[in-house]
Amino acid sequence: MRVSSKDSVVSFQNVWKRYGEVIAASNLNLDVQSGEFLSFLGPSGCGKTTTLRMIAGFDQPSEGDVILKGKRVNGVPAFKRPVNMVFQHYALFPHLNVADNVAYGLKQRSPRPPSKEIESRVSESLELVQLAGYQNRRIWEMSGGQQQRVALARALINKPEVLLLDEPLAALDRKLRREMQIELQNLQRNVGITFILVTHDQEEALSMSDRVCIMREGEIIQVGSPRELYDNPLNRYIADFIGKSNFFDGVVQKSSANDLEIRLNNGAQIVAANSRQHNTYASAAPVTISIRPEQLMLSRRVSQLPDEKAIVINAAVRNRIFLGEHTEYLLYNEQFGEFLALSPRQNEIGEPPFEVNEDIHISWNQEATLVLNHD
Repeated sequence: MRVSSKDSVVSFQNVWKRYGEVIAASNLNLDVQSGEFLSFLGPSGCGKTTTLRMIAGFDQPSEGDVILKGKRVNGVPAFKRPVNMVFQHYALFPHLNVADNVAYGLKQRSPRPPSKEIESRVSESLELVQLAGYQNRRIWEMSGGQQQRVALARALINKPEVLLLDEPLAALDRKLRREMQIELQNLQRNVGITFILVTHDQEEALSMSDRVCIMREGEIIQVGSPRELYDNPLNRYIADFIGKSNFFDGVVQKSSANDLEIRLNNGAQIVAANSRQHNTYASAAPVTISIRPEQLMLSRRVSQLPDEKAIVINAAVRNRIFLGEHTEYLLYNEQFGEFLALSPRQNEIGEPPFEVNEDIHISWNQEATLVLNHD
């Protein structure tokens, strides 16, 4: 048996989950640290909710062990585990007021806490989620954001070791979702409880998490901080799933300690930094290069672009989308094909935005070129 970290509150050790012939989780190995905010991120059907349900006790592993606070919990029912869960649709009781919804878990305990203690802890939980004074409000009188806070208060009142969040912000509009992301971060810091979030929204995962666990087809593909995953993805799948990117296939022609010389399939010769790669590449190895849209520098005058360790090409503007804080450009070069570029708003102050069909120059530094396994 693999030994988990002494600070781990949740560990998966060679965990598989099968539903008949369908493999929902494949050989999961993961340690979640005490006090950490970790997110499972991936497309629908990748196994992230199944993984969360195995922590909660709603599903049991077909093989392997789930460890909570150093104890194997395979077969332990959900109500006996030191975890609570906030569901996507909150599962609040419409016939109960806010106080009774929040107190529901405490009232099911045996022995049941005294009424004054329940009342005090309800007030404390509502204050944590900024709903002080809402005890007598009916659930159907509250907004979606307020209902989400009630669900959080109900989950926190039992002071669980781990709080599980199953896409709790999916039903909220974009502005409210962003506000709740910040509130969840602040709440997690205040209570010090381990939060484990399931989401398919990459912005949500990157903005809130200490670490993100990316899943695909039941497997954990890469685990790391949001910055690590964005700046140094393990493969093309990660680079494509986290943010936007431009991809070009090619072959390594020469490899040194610092640089990789690559000939792209379009005939272009480029040099990429070798210091950020997960893998070593021999000559003739097929690779894919990734260039993030915000790493592209755009200019009407080539003299304004850096010339040291930079690739400079001409391009035509095919489309322009104004997005407030930046403008998104679709560019075309005969050799490279289409590029996606993001230009921050401050770069356009004092100079008119590039027009559709305008010919411009684009460049990127070789340090911005990620080299990935070809897949």
